[in-house]
Amino acid sequence: MGASGTPARSLGLVETQRVVLFTEDNPLVLDSGETLAPVEVAYETYGERTASDDNVVVICHALTGDANAAGHHGDPTHPGWWDTLIGPGKPVDTDRLFVVSSNLLGGCQGTTGPSSINPATGTPYGLQFPLFTVSDLVKVQRALLAHLGITHVLAAVGGSLGGMQVLQWALDYPDEVEHGIVVCATARLSAQNIAFSAVARAAIMNDPDFADGNYYATGKGPDHGLSVARMMAHITYLSEESMRQKFGRRIQDREEPRFDLGVDFQVESYLQHQGKVFLDRFDANSYLYLTRVMDYFDLFADAELVRSQLAKVKTKFLVLSFDTDWRFDTSHSRGIVRTLTAHRVPVTFREISSPHGHDSFLLEVPEYHKTVAAYLDRALEETN
Repeated sequence: MGASGTPARSLGLVETQRVVLFTEDNPLVLDSGETLAPVEVAYETYGERTASDDNVVVICHALTGDANAAGHHGDPTHPGWWDTLIGPGKPVDTDRLFVVSSNLLGGCQGTTGPSSINPATGTPYGLQFPLFTVSDLVKVQRALLAHLGITHVLAAVGGSLGGMQVLQWALDYPDEVEHGIVVCATARLSAQNIAFSAVARAAIMNDPDFADGNYYATGKGPDHGLSVARMMAHITYLSEESMRQKFGRRIQDREEPRFDLGVDFQVESYLQHQGKVFLDRFDANSYLYLTRVMDYFDLFADAELVRSQLAKVKTKFLVLSFDTDWRFDTSHSRGIVRTLTAHRVPVTFREISSPHGHDSFLLEVPEYHKTVAAYLDRALEETN
């Protein structure tokens, strides 16, 4: 049963749309000072807008997400990455909310990124693509909203890197977002988190087929390196308890161990599968750039700037963490809450129990869904 008392349903068949938001005459000016054009963005919308646009919710995706947050593209068994949360009768209830979800800048699922054609050379950018920041991600999302004729949103919702975007949006544009829902995110990566990303990038860049990022024309890519990067990252998204429940020390496809150096344990087979299927949907260069964006994110680094920014923020926040998430454990969320509270920014915080680790934000965790649904219910009531 959904938050509104109606049965939760799927959005069914949805379609990704594309639009060019920046051109040579009106390029995207990045925080670095470099410009980028053209910039195309892939996006999807769900639900119906009200006449006053007071029911708009923006979805900000995590590292490897895309525009398809809910519904499906023809195969109901492969729904969007946040289909558990978004849809008719679900916590982000598309019977009442108008939802906008886009693939972020630097991605590889329809939005301009390293695999896109560089108009100056006629070949993919590769490592010639400029570095960018979380603020730059927000600039592109705002441009999409402007294209849609939207200047103000009821809520911005994001998990992990998506939550970082929500926080940055509220600081950079303090009058635009009424509510920010930040799930298992951080205001800055720890040394351990940067280390995980460094090893992942090393695996990719040291692959013999990486070709200095110009692998697009070779017919081969750094598949081994990207697969290893994904395998390692996936470990950090799970909890020890969830891995124990799923796999334990069980042997794959037999009763007794093989006693060799190949894949023998179920957990090994699972990770190899995760690495392999990732190759079909993600670009190695996008992985390099987006992990680096996260490394450099340090939202509250400049205390004086933050003080002046937070004094203007009109956004109210819901900050959520999960007790088994060790990638961005609860201390990261508490740090965000302490800073917001110290500057009199309204914030509600909750740590939710879940065995699933960082991946909990993508799964059907009842208390998590109830909390998001109740918060958005109140947000809608405040607009009426």
